[in-house]
Amino acid sequence: MARTDPLAAKLTACTYIGFDFGNKKIGVAVGQTTTATASPLQTIRSVNQTPNWDVISQVIKEWQPIGLVVGISRQQDGSDNVITPRMQKFCRQLQGRYQLPVYQVDEALSTFEAKQLLFDDLHVSAGKLWEVQDQLAAQLILQSWLNAQG
Repeated sequence: MARTDPLAAKLTACTYIGFDFGNKKIGVAVGQTTTATASPLQTIRSVNQTPNWDVISQVIKEWQPIGLVVGISRQQDGSDNVITPRMQKFCRQLQGRYQLPVYQVDEALSTFEAKQLLFDDLHVSAGKLWEVQDQLAAQLILQSWLNAQG
């Protein structure tokens, strides 16, 4: 997805990339602080439950963010659930590979919210839902973080 808007190039200094991590797919969104808005970008399929670092690197190179935001899933009581350690490992890997600050955000049912919005409100088919729910969840995670920056 190429950026063709000349204004977008000027906004890169405050651009962030958001991630909705999953074992099979990682949703990606892009946002920036000037307008405090986030947009879904793409869904990256993992390879044998390993993030596709080539595609993630392409996204980082294209958008040149100043920070990364990752949704972290926890139990309702705040304790880790089965995927929380993998999400935290993903955060460490992002920081190590790209030398960018990584902000962790409670994802509080973002994938569920994305499914509800797409399926119930927009009447997206189940097949299309599977393709886009993660990038919409990443958008919700990043938007939540941008809103908190005030």
